[in-house]
Amino acid sequence: MTFDPSAAAQPGSGVFGLPHGEADAGVVIVPVPFEATTSYGGGTARGPEAILSASRQIDLFDGETGRPYEAGIHMLPIPEEIAALDASARAAAQPVIEAGGVDRARPELVRAAAEVDRACEQVNAWVEAEVGRLLAAGKRVGLVGGDHSTAYGAIAAHARRYPGLGVLHVDAHADLRVAFEGFTWSHASILHNVIERLPAVSRLVQVGLRDLSEDEHRAAAASGGRIVQHLDAALAEARFEGETWAAQVRRIVEPLPKDVYVTFDVDGLDPTLCPHTGTPVPGGLSFQMAASLVAGVVKSGRRIVGFDVVEVAPGPEGDEWDGNVGARLLYKLIGWSLRSAA
Repeated sequence: MTFDPSAAAQPGSGVFGLPHGEADAGVVIVPVPFEATTSYGGGTARGPEAILSASRQIDLFDGETGRPYEAGIHMLPIPEEIAALDASARAAAQPVIEAGGVDRARPELVRAAAEVDRACEQVNAWVEAEVGRLLAAGKRVGLVGGDHSTAYGAIAAHARRYPGLGVLHVDAHADLRVAFEGFTWSHASILHNVIERLPAVSRLVQVGLRDLSEDEHRAAAASGGRIVQHLDAALAEARFEGETWAAQVRRIVEPLPKDVYVTFDVDGLDPTLCPHTGTPVPGGLSFQMAASLVAGVVKSGRRIVGFDVVEVAPGPEGDEWDGNVGARLLYKLIGWSLRSAA
């Protein structure tokens, strides 16, 4: 049967209602249902399934990027081994989180944190291997989480393929904490680990920050320009004084190198857009601002070589709003990534 992009998604269809398999897809999405170190709201392990379900309701023609679906888009099956690892690691992490972090005087907490770190390392290795395999096959690769820690392996694989990679990080939080709550691979430490462990990443540009520690702010100041932070309040104040968002996008993008990986935590958005994400914070980007920022990377002549959407959590009653927003953001990232390769 001929595929009709204007028809309703068929039962059993893939992401965005598309019929593509891995072999004939130009873009492959890797789902990672893992959130072991989440220390406030939970549910992001169900993010990939929520995005997949909501994606089937999205019209495939995009007024800005055209017809991204024509490249072929496929999401890998939800990996059962990662879901099982998440369940066991979350159980191990719970007493540590309840205690407010690792107390070295309590050996059971030290052992529990070490168990969680080992699980995270397994996830990192699995993600990096899957993403690396797909990149080697000529695919454009995105990731959907899961908490933000799931993105580490994807960034590592892209940095290996694109030395000098720049990372554009949209988030309410800087995620530069060192082993937060005693977990080396905490979701709050993802960008610290990227900067410390991936020398091929040349620049980190952070946008939308409105909840960060003094140590994280100090780390950026001491980075010699490798970390550039744009606080949400400062951007808003400049707009109140007359600077346009278009001018701010140009200013944000300017330090990035040619090849860019976009890591997008949905709590970087206004929390009315993804209210069930684990750590919502007032303020943030509208959906249009986020789409304009992604477009600005490509319009500047840079390439989006990889991307992720993390921290989507469906509502407790199965509310699909968060998944809807996450799926639409994912489609924008896919579309602009493909445009940048043209």
